[in-house]
Amino acid sequence: MNILISSAGRRVSLVRAFMNEMKALGGAVIATDMNPKFSSACQVADRSFEVPRVTSDKFVASLLKICKDNNVSIVIPTIDTELNILADNRERFKAIGVDVIVSSVDIIRQCRDKRKTHQLFSHLGISFAKEFAHDVPEFPLFIKPIDGSCSKDLYFIEKPNDLTQSLIENEKLMFLEYIDPKRYKEFTLDLYFTKDSHLKCVVPRERIEVRSGEINKGVTRRNFLVDYVKERMSLVPGMIGCITLQLFYNEKNNDVVGIEINPRFGGGYPLSYAAGANYPKWIIDEYLNGKSLSSPYYDEWEDNLLMLRYDDEILVKDGGLGF
Repeated sequence: MNILISSAGRRVSLVRAFMNEMKALGGAVIATDMNPKFSSACQVADRSFEVPRVTSDKFVASLLKICKDNNVSIVIPTIDTELNILADNRERFKAIGVDVIVSSVDIIRQCRDKRKTHQLFSHLGISFAKEFAHDVPEFPLFIKPIDGSCSKDLYFIEKPNDLTQSLIENEKLMFLEYIDPKRYKEFTLDLYFTKDSHLKCVVPRERIEVRSGEINKGVTRRNFLVDYVKERMSLVPGMIGCITLQLFYNEKNNDVVGIEINPRFGGGYPLSYAAGANYPKWIIDEYLNGKSLSSPYYDEWEDNLLMLRYDDEILVKDGGLGF
């Protein structure tokens, strides 16, 4: 009974969390990446394997073979671009006894297309930033891709003269109402949904400082957002496992503005894990130990736990040979 974490990259903390929780079962945590030799997470995993690029037609077949050859029971995806592919091929993995911890195809498509995410927010009763037609924007303006990730291709346009023709003509960009960070704090909430899509836990993390799209300094906050999300998302058919919900929150009037939903472990989840929201253990309990977790709701995580990230090194002996 082993676990595979795909596209592991730099997710050292996530790999270590699963390794820690697998000790009781004596199972291994396997990591895959396009270039495992240069993946720090692959270096700390029990085993690692090279796989083709996610967009390759050989990607799924490669993962299936690794799962079959290494007694893998669970696959944990970590990047946006593999979610649709793994959801589409869920039954192929199931046929060899492997559970892919990924939400439904419909949920993933709604989360990947930010315009459809707005429709999902509307269905859930969560407000979101107003979108403008490209020819009638209002300033200041925030621009982001319809299907972006990792905080790439984001633009803050303060006045009309800053808006270029290339941005106006790019149909893959969304022109959105600018949410003033002086009035709103940005939060990422780590949600856990059981295999029958019931909400098990909500941990809001205030994003104090972000680097390359990932939280660098953050703190857990037990605030209004917990009940706000519980009221609206106690059961969301198709949502499974760890879901990261990003919101803007005005503490003075409890106004909430939805940003996006990522149906996977977020880069800042290790803070929630350290606070006691043990999603790796719950995945193991549900999918390996056959336990039902639909109730009770879990709310015993540590409030006001501050995370300050820093750079560390993974050193590999003889790693430079051949270069």
